[in-house]
Amino acid sequence: MTTHPAPNILLISTDQQRFNALGAQGNPDIRTPNLDRLASEGVLFDNCYVPSPVCAPSRASLMTGQYPHRHGLHANGVDIPRDAELFTRNLADAGYDCALVGKFHLGACQHGRTEPRIADGFRVFRWAHDPYRGSSENAYHRWLQQKFPELHAHAMSGGSAAFDTLPTEAHYSRWVGDEAIDYLTSSRDTSKPFCFVVNFFDPHHGFGAPKEYRDLYDADSLPAPITSDLSTKPEIFTEASRKSYAGHAPGFLDHTPEEIQDIRAQYYAMVTLVDDEVGRILDALDAQGLADDTIVVFTSDHGEMLGDHQMLLKGPMMFDVATRVPLVVRWPGRLPAGARREQLVSWIDLAPTLLRAAGAAELGGCQGQDITELATTGRQDGLRDWVLSEYRDSCWPYDPPVHTTMLRQGPWKIVVHHGAPATDRPRTGELYDLARDPDETTNLWDAPAARDDRDRMQGLLLDALVATENRSQPRLSSY
Repeated sequence: MTTHPAPNILLISTDQQRFNALGAQGNPDIRTPNLDRLASEGVLFDNCYVPSPVCAPSRASLMTGQYPHRHGLHANGVDIPRDAELFTRNLADAGYDCALVGKFHLGACQHGRTEPRIADGFRVFRWAHDPYRGSSENAYHRWLQQKFPELHAHAMSGGSAAFDTLPTEAHYSRWVGDEAIDYLTSSRDTSKPFCFVVNFFDPHHGFGAPKEYRDLYDADSLPAPITSDLSTKPEIFTEASRKSYAGHAPGFLDHTPEEIQDIRAQYYAMVTLVDDEVGRILDALDAQGLADDTIVVFTSDHGEMLGDHQMLLKGPMMFDVATRVPLVVRWPGRLPAGARREQLVSWIDLAPTLLRAAGAAELGGCQGQDITELATTGRQDGLRDWVLSEYRDSCWPYDPPVHTTMLRQGPWKIVVHHGAPATDRPRTGELYDLARDPDETTNLWDAPAARDDRDRMQGLLLDALVATENRSQPRLSSY
């Protein structure tokens, strides 16, 4: 437990931002000056993976420090168990003023359903699942209707694109920025340290941005998507290329190459809009004299295919662009500025790291690890050297269901596409040597020369699943 004064915590998360949608991560085509500055002032984790490639299971893992097969929120549209323990509750119990603005997604939100709350510890809860038409509890809609009634009426009468392309001053990302600044400047309890969770919806699809941001990018000059031979990969990817979301959304093949390039430009534009809002938030933190006493975390809940491997959106895909996300942690005076860490870390590591920094009680059943020493010195002593991600028919359901499990260790990544008795689909998989094939174009699952590596990685995956089972009930005696 730390003996230093409890730091403030500012946790900023985007939705569906792949790891390389960041200038600091080596992307020369995207404009993220504020996030790049944050990375230069903190630690950039090059290999952060999420426990699931879709929203709700991954977000529940962030809040509980547990894998989806442990916390039980295995798919979008599932409510988190009522007795789940969230790290913000522990912080509130330790004397923190906890607040949230934007998305949360620990419960079903379709058909206008308001996300149910459990003991989350948030005193301030300014919730909006997304910018679109939905729950009457959508705080963004109330703000939009009050400040821009004509734009609200226009958006409500149109489709999702009407919200995506609203002027910047009325955009959902601007609302998140405004609400964050309001909390930092006037709504927080100044007698307490704070934990503030700021959740943007962008760059989640639909793919649209205010005109001034879209105009920043020339679609034709952006790199084209990575292509690979889908006939060498599991059949579900050919299916997903034709139609996204199990047939509920257009697929890659429904678009012309020019339309795909425009989607990529719109996505970059959304990221830049968020970057500007993050800059405004960080400026407010500075203006309040809070920066030196605040841990700032920037990350995202999962990635986006964005046309790579002839697919869009997300689902049972475990490519790095779907499961690997940005992670920057800045803690002035405690973590080195401008450091980069290549070791594998997981989203489940954030909760125990923040709780330890705050001197708060540990989460019951937490499966994550405190990565402060890794961030500080680069040493990984005693930490796992693998990451796990799982998909349990978690987005729009497929028929038959699709279940995939990914494990990475060192340069090797294995993805098991489960078969009977989990589903009627055939059992198959993927195996990649990321040292030689970082874009994951060559599937070595059936390669004779990689058979030993496949067997070793399958064994490690099985052992990791056993190691992370729920054995939380105390054993009282030998029988």
